[in-house]
Amino acid sequence: MPKMKTKKSVAKKFKITKNGKVLRRATGQNHYNSKEDGNVGRAKKRDQRLFASDEKNVRKALNA
Repeated sequence: MPKMKTKKSVAKKFKITKNGKVLRRATGQNHYNSKEDGNVGRAKKRDQRLFASDEKNVRKALNA
């Protein structure tokens, strides 16, 4: 049986940490950011943890 292939589109959007958490990029970074408070802007630059219900599907796509 051939090896499972990694879904490359998923691999580019998510990162798995050493402890197994799945991280994603924060949303809402494209425009209308000048009105925002500095704390909000900095929070958007950080990666966010994926919902536990979605983690299973991402792991399956990454073969991880």
